[in-house]
Amino acid sequence: MTTEERRTLAWHETLELHEMVAFQSTGLMKLKMSINKVTDPGLKELYRRCIRDLEANLRELLKFYPQAAGYQGREEEVREDMGFFAADLLALSKTLVRSLAIAITETATPSLRKTFSKQLTGAIQGHERVFNYMYEHGYYPAYDLGRLLGNDMQLAEKALGMKI
Repeated sequence: MTTEERRTLAWHETLELHEMVAFQSTGLMKLKMSINKVTDPGLKELYRRCIRDLEANLRELLKFYPQAAGYQGREEEVREDMGFFAADLLALSKTLVRSLAIAITETATPSLRKTFSKQLTGAIQGHERVFNYMYEHGYYPAYDLGRLLGNDMQLAEKALGMKI
């Protein structure tokens, strides 16, 4: 492997990087939007710690973007709030699919397994609807890796820049 090859992330690494940055950016924004509604001091401190941890994670991960396969830099246009809400819904639907799939493998009771299986099919269809919405509105340019990574950077920078 040449030095140049090691300076570029592999495609599969780039896609995992995208997933981690998008997920953590959305989570960070949600925490920052809701922290002032938390009245319990102990829970509020947990929120603050989680916010600091996610900010540190994002700052570390963003340093890898220049090495990401297909990275072209970020666009100047800032994503509107609907993109954030759609991304949050996509993360929820993806997590629901994964959780139901795991639950099925842990289920011994046939009627519960059947219920989880039915819900998994519905969750997959729900994920498809959210993805299609995001794709049609330009929030998830799935077939343009450069734009996808640029959107990640915008979302991360917006999350990092939010005040609490």
